[in-house]
Amino acid sequence: MEYLLIFAVIFPAFAGFLGFMVNKDSIKIYGIVATFLELIFTLILWGLFDNSLGGFQMLTSIPIIPKFGINFIFGVDGISLFLVILSAFITFIALIGLGDMQNIKNLIISVLFLEMTMVGVFLSLDMIIFYLFWELSLVPMLYIIGAWGADKRIYAAVKFFLYTFAGSVLMLVGILYFAYMYYVSSGGIWSFSFIDWQTLKIPFDIQLWLFGAFFLGFAIKVPMFPFHTWLPYAHGQAPTIGSVILAAVLLKMGTYGFVRFLLPLFPDAVVHFLTPIAVLSVIMVIYAALVAFAQNDMKQVIAYSSISHMGVIILGTFALNVEGVSGSIFFMISHGIVSGALFMLVGVIYDRRHTKLMSEFGGLASVMPLYAAIFAVIMMGSVGLPLTIGFVGEFLSLAGFYKVNWLLTAFGGCGIILGAIYMLKLYRKSFFGIVIKKENKGLKDLYTREICALVPMALLVIILGVYPKPLLSSIEKSVKNTIETMHNNAEKYETKSFLEKVSSKGDK
Repeated sequence: MEYLLIFAVIFPAFAGFLGFMVNKDSIKIYGIVATFLELIFTLILWGLFDNSLGGFQMLTSIPIIPKFGINFIFGVDGISLFLVILSAFITFIALIGLGDMQNIKNLIISVLFLEMTMVGVFLSLDMIIFYLFWELSLVPMLYIIGAWGADKRIYAAVKFFLYTFAGSVLMLVGILYFAYMYYVSSGGIWSFSFIDWQTLKIPFDIQLWLFGAFFLGFAIKVPMFPFHTWLPYAHGQAPTIGSVILAAVLLKMGTYGFVRFLLPLFPDAVVHFLTPIAVLSVIMVIYAALVAFAQNDMKQVIAYSSISHMGVIILGTFALNVEGVSGSIFFMISHGIVSGALFMLVGVIYDRRHTKLMSEFGGLASVMPLYAAIFAVIMMGSVGLPLTIGFVGEFLSLAGFYKVNWLLTAFGGCGIILGAIYMLKLYRKSFFGIVIKKENKGLKDLYTREICALVPMALLVIILGVYPKPLLSSIEKSVKNTIETMHNNAEKYETKSFLEKVSSKGDK
């Protein structure tokens, strides 16, 4: 099993290359089988994973340019494990739900290459390799939006690419400078290994600059306010499968970067900038929720809803305690499932009516009862109803940040109320009442492929909401390890004191 992680990374790309030789009439089945096998590989990783350990497991290293310390280094811990599984699961489900599209062969091949980059981001522990996967993920998504999107797809694709690429360049500068600092401190040894980097204590003034370079790269990907303007365009113009993968997985790459790299490498800078980041997160939560309420387009409601929920995830991340950070990671997973399902549900009705405007519907529950029932379950997960998957991560994130600042937590909690308002508004206008427009009277309920894609997601919303322990038990061990690394790498006494305070406050 030494090279299982490398196999999990390269298999989707290998399947993508073979896909060029598959007949276009068989390519969808081929893509479903390939992504199912990848999902099995990731579940095997979970089966081999030792929940009692907090560090990296199944470490694999293959030299690439050893003179400069660049290697294929892959490892998995509780922070990355379920994001890898989420990537494989969402890709598999998205292909099952994929309807007939023009040039579908190239689309499926693009999705397979995109899956490779997503898994690579979450498993890479060499910063250059991580950066390569991070950048490569832009290419297939750019193609997916630009080739299969709506009328303004080129503008949306270019805006998505330029925003995220600009942030990535800043991060690359930070990576190179950090490697140079390690070279100097180690007496002339180059290393881009994140494991090596964790042993290096960075002076506070340099931490501030490096933190800024990494933070901007991750913040644009999330996207944090005020860098969020590319996301509604990307979602609005992307095909359904593009929106599903973008919301469910690609946005999580930014918040994953916060947890994986910012917290352990720059603890003093994290604490220094904690309050302004929390304020921006609260603005994200409230502002995006209010904008979502004002929308008439279903897809735009869910797009702004994603921005609002990502604000809560960031609050949990910067709680800097086990409850908050564990909650934020669980919320990444739950939001991935819920947002992916919501975009797929909007795609279902768009395929039938070629419109996403709530004003064009009404009374859908009487015409499409199964569709309405599944939409209701997913919606409850989105608003954080207790015993659904959305409640667990949202509650833990806010409970963790309550130890840091109760006032900002209270404002952040308003997102739960606002989320219920705009989602219930969407459901009321679209599903309740009588069918007025004649175009809606003959709409067909869910097809078999749509049921096969949506039912597993609806079941996960309930199952993991009732019993989240299998995920949280693995996540918490690795989060504790990250918090300990923060404490060890902190140079300032104030940082160590703050970390001890937020970790113990309220504990008995």
